[in-house]
Amino acid sequence: MTATAETQHHQRLERLGFSYGRGGAHSSRTLMLDELQALLAFVDAPDAPKAAYQDAIKTANCLGKRSVKTRALTFKHMADLYALDPNLLVFRALRFFWTRDTPGQALLATLAAYARDAIFRDSAPFMLDYAEGTIITRVALEAFIDAQDPGRFSPATLKSTAQNVNSSWTKAGHLAGRATKTRTRPTPTSGAVAYALLLGYVTGLRGESLFRSEFTRLFECDFETTIALAEDASRRGWIALNRVGRVVEVNFPNIITPQEMEWLRESH
Repeated sequence: MTATAETQHHQRLERLGFSYGRGGAHSSRTLMLDELQALLAFVDAPDAPKAAYQDAIKTANCLGKRSVKTRALTFKHMADLYALDPNLLVFRALRFFWTRDTPGQALLATLAAYARDAIFRDSAPFMLDYAEGTIITRVALEAFIDAQDPGRFSPATLKSTAQNVNSSWTKAGHLAGRATKTRTRPTPTSGAVAYALLLGYVTGLRGESLFRSEFTRLFECDFETTIALAEDASRRGWIALNRVGRVVEVNFPNIITPQEMEWLRESH
């Protein structure tokens, strides 16, 4: 894909809630999973507008932040990570699976942040390259982040960014431990797999390639395990999956709107 084609592809995906900006909330925050769980419990209407999330954080102070400034920053970072806008597919789909698959919430948040936060997304190759049981040092992650854009971050920011990224991968299930981080494997769920398939689908993947995308790679499980979880999601009515041998067709009639399907047809 040429640079121009890639830019156009990213612009189309941004209409659906992906983000390809150079920055990312992880330079100052983690996955904010606890805050997201509290926020989505407080604003429990799936079609609530973005303003409702802003009001919940800044006015109702549903997250218990001490100052007005902290509340405003919290809303900004959470909007950067998750969009908090039902008009954007990435967030609307997150909400769709959120209450249907409570055990998968950490991975659902991870996938949404991966789609929207460049710093976190760029750290995935580093994390996935390590075998289970390996000790991951913050210094190694700092070196990796710095190599992506040498000199971009000050030493202090580089350190805090690496700490934030490590914390998020710990929440996701890829790391364990506090002072010493050890590489572990996450535990995928039906909802998380379905969400990963949807993200792959809107980027243009179809068939078996959906199960080998950058999104499903985050689960670190084999094809048969992934498809078994997808079949479970289909039985629950979350997605539509048809499989004949290795030929697989996946659709998302309950999540992708006709307008969004039209956008996808125009872009492929």
